[in-house]
Parts: sequence; C-alpha cells; structure tokens
Amino acid sequence: MLFRTFITGILLAAGALAQLSSFPKPSYFRETFSKTQTKVELKDPVRLQDFVAGDKVELSLKNYLALVMSNNTDIQIQMLTVEMPKNAILRAFGAWDPLGRATFTDTKTTSPSTSALDGAATVVSLSQPAQFSFGQTMPTGTTYTVGFNGSKNTTNSGFSSFNPALASNLSLSFTQPLIKNRGTFVNRLPLMTARSRLQQSAYNLTNQLLGLVNAAENAYWDVISARENLKVAEGGRDVAAEFLKLSEKQLELGALSPLDIYNPQQQLATAELSVSQAKFALAQKEDALRKQISIDLDTKLRGLPIVLTETVDVAAPPIDIEQEVNKALASRPDLKAAAQALDIDDLGIQAAKNGLLPNLSLTGSYQTQGRGGVFYQRTNVFSNTGAPSTVVTSIPGGLSDALSQMFQFGYPVYSFGLNLTLPIKSRSAAADMADALVAKKRDALTVRTTQQAVRLDILNAVSNVQGSVEQLKLAKLALDFAVKNLEAENKKYELGTEINQNVILAQNVKVQAESNVVVNQIGLRRNLLNLLTKTGELLDDRGIVVQ
Repeated sequence: MLFRTFITGILLAAGALAQLSSFPKPSYFRETFSKTQTKVELKDPVRLQDFVAGDKVELSLKNYLALVMSNNTDIQIQMLTVEMPKNAILRAFGAWDPLGRATFTDTKTTSPSTSALDGAATVVSLSQPAQFSFGQTMPTGTTYTVGFNGSKNTTNSGFSSFNPALASNLSLSFTQPLIKNRGTFVNRLPLMTARSRLQQSAYNLTNQLLGLVNAAENAYWDVISARENLKVAEGGRDVAAEFLKLSEKQLELGALSPLDIYNPQQQLATAELSVSQAKFALAQKEDALRKQISIDLDTKLRGLPIVLTETVDVAAPPIDIEQEVNKALASRPDLKAAAQALDIDDLGIQAAKNGLLPNLSLTGSYQTQGRGGVFYQRTNVFSNTGAPSTVVTSIPGGLSDALSQMFQFGYPVYSFGLNLTLPIKSRSAAADMADALVAKKRDALTVRTTQQAVRLDILNAVSNVQGSVEQLKLAKLALDFAVKNLEAENKKYELGTEINQNVILAQNVKVQAESNVVVNQIGLRRNLLNLLTKTGELLDDRGIVVQ
C-alpha cells in the first residue's frame, strides 16, 4: 500500500523560490520573474468510490488503512514536516553558488577653474565607469573573483592627452584559507548537518505516523466494538422480550400473579434502553471513523452507512520478550532519531573546533590593463604666456585599442600576501565548543533513556497481550456457564420451581458475560496493535510504505 500525499499547491511557492536554473537560461528568468503562486488548492478525498457497494461503504482493515493514508488530513500535515529539512539542504548548497555583479555609473561634473593647470576656465568632465565581476566559493574554501573594469572619461581640459580616455582592466584574485575553513570536509559541515537533520526528520515523521496509524486503527476497532456491543444489547432485548411473552401467557392462564408481571416488563424496558444507548454510541464511533478517511468531506458519500468486514476473533501468536525487545531496539524510529542526534553533535563539534583555529589565508591577484581613446599631441602646454596649448596632431582610437593592449599583457600587476587573524583569547569559540560537547553528552543520555523506555514499553505491551489472552479465555468460560445457568433457570421457571427474579438475574449475567467477551476480544486486538506500534513494526506489518 503506497503512501501518497494529496495536497497540491503547497510547495509551489517554495518551488518558485528554489532557483535551480543557471543564468542565462530561459528557465532562469521564468523562475526568477514568474508570479509566486500563493493560493493553496486541496484535492478532494480519493478512492472512496472504489469501496461503495450498493448503498453502503464496505471496508476491510487493509482498505480502511489505504484510505487513511491517502486522505487523512493529519497524516498529510505530518508529511509536510520533512519539506523544510529538504529546503535546508538546498540552502546549504547556496554557500557555493556563483555570484555575478555588474555596475555602471554616469557622472557629469561642471566646476570653476581654480588653477591654470585645470586647462579650462570652466572644467566640464564626464566619467562613465563600468564594472563586471564573477565570484564563487569552492568546496575547498577557496574564494576567487574574476573582474573586468572599463571606463570612459571625457573632459574639456586643454591638458588632456586622451579625450575621450578609455581604460580597461582584467583581474583575477583568490583567497585560500590555510588553517581555519581549510579543506572540503570543514566547508561541507553545514551540508552534512542538513542531510543528517533530514534523516532525523524522516525518523520523527515515521514515529508520528506510527501514532496516527495506531489511532486510526483504534478508531476502526472502536466501531467494531460498538457494533458488537449493539448485537449483545439486541440479544439481551430479544431474550427479555421472549421471557415477557412467556410471563404474559402464564398471567393469562392464571399461573402468574399480576404483581409478578412488572419484573419482566422492567427487564425489557431496561434492555431497550441499553439498545438505544448502544445505537447512539455506534453512530458516534462511525462519525469519528468517517473523519479518519475524510469521507465526511464528500457530500455524496458521507451519509452512506459504513460496513466493516473484520471480525473480533484473533489468535495471539507466541511471544518471545527478548526477541520483541531486540526488534524494537532495531526498528523504533524515535530511538533512531535519538541516535541520529549524536551524528549531528559530532558535526557540531567539528564546526566548533574549526572556530577555535586561527585564520591564516593566502591571497593573490593578477591584473592586466590597457588604455585607448583619441590621442592629442599638443605644444605650448606649459607656456609662459598662458596661451592655450596647440594640438599638433590627432590620432584616432577607441575601445578596441584598450582591449588589445590589455590582452597583450604588457602592463601586468602581481600581488601575493598572507593574512593572519590570531585570536589571543576566544571566549565565544570556547563556549561554542563547550556547548557542543554538552549537547553530545545530553543526546547520549537521551539514547540511553530511550532504550530503557523502549524495553519497558515492550515489557508492558507483552504483559498486556498475555493478560488479554488469559482474560479472554476466562471470559469465554464465564459466558459458557452463564448460558448454562440461564437455561437451567428457564427450565426451573417453566416447572414452577423458580421465581422470575432469578431468571431475570440469569439473563443479566449472560448479557454481561457476552459483553465481557467482546471487551476482551477487542482488548486483545488493541494490545496486539499496541505491541506492533511499540516494536516499530506497525507500518511494515500493515503494508504501509512511506514515500
């Protein structure tokens, strides 16, 4: 039986924000600029029509649980609890996402001349720089940036040799941590932690599902129990009605005093009351069952009667306590979640240890540059007379000159360096390490106490099963004696050697014995269900696969 969640639209917003495509693919723009879908659409309950037979809904336990897993709202809510841990993994990968930057500014400046060296009475200049860069942090901790800078400057100064002056610059820089944040392992700690938390969330989800499936199956047995109690009450009413008929016939023949007719009449009235109470109890349990499979949301089907096909009879298999304990220790999801916390703690200790280290990094950069533009060769630039300079010749040029010169690598700039940040005393990092160690010790103790709780749960569950088996055996024995006793009282009453009060008392004892058998049969069912839940085998035993 496959477990599927039928909520659609819940993750549309998260999907829109999860930008998985790279620039400049068309899908990148669709994911980035598309309208975020905030409307949540819930699908109607599914597969309900498959189990409609005539004018009723017939459900075996297997089919009922299939509908529970498909339609139960509480289960669908629990399934969403693993989505945020999944998103945390995507967020952890974000540390290595490449980043592109681009800037362009256009600045025009007009200022009065303050010196003959300004080259004009009123200096007007136009600056248009543009910068483009691409950077990324690698899993090893290495950070690199590739950048291109280009600029265009125009001025009316008579001293400018290039006007407009074009400049280009291509640079590559990197930073490599040598101690702190060095290596793939330490830089992948957030990702490994996110994955470990996802696994822990999956264990917690399974643990929640165990409880929800247990509650859903108990709702099924609640209806079965109410149905059997109604049968017992109806049987008691029928016996009381037959005894009243016999008493009325004896009254007509004069064999019974008129004062003795009230006892059988009262017995029948009491039996009718029990039947009425049992009917309303059954209706309440059926309403709770409808909620479990969400048939209450279907206006066409929620009014149909529900027929459950399972019987109350069950045989308990032999139980080995230590074997059941070992099953629980190997299968219980809450114990697995507690153990998973230790893995998270180990990763936290590694991160705290990294925080204690000094930060030593190697830096390096390389640049190449070029210049271009219209070149003006001038004379009399610094004449004593103050006359403006004279342009001797003009050599055309443009951006291609600057780029060509840049890629000829004739004007390189190199740099290498070491940066050291040495914590003389780091109380914060020391406290983080201490917290990480305390957290691991706490979680180790949590694992131990969970193991103890698991063992105690199994011991109690096995005791309950064994007790139910013994009590059911005794209840059936008591019912057999109650039936025989009622038959004996009826015969003695027919022979005139017994009063009707004793017959009525025997009827009540029989009804109570039948009720005790039903209670113990359902109790055995519930205790077997509880044992499967405590060992963590319930989902597998019921054929439920979490996907």
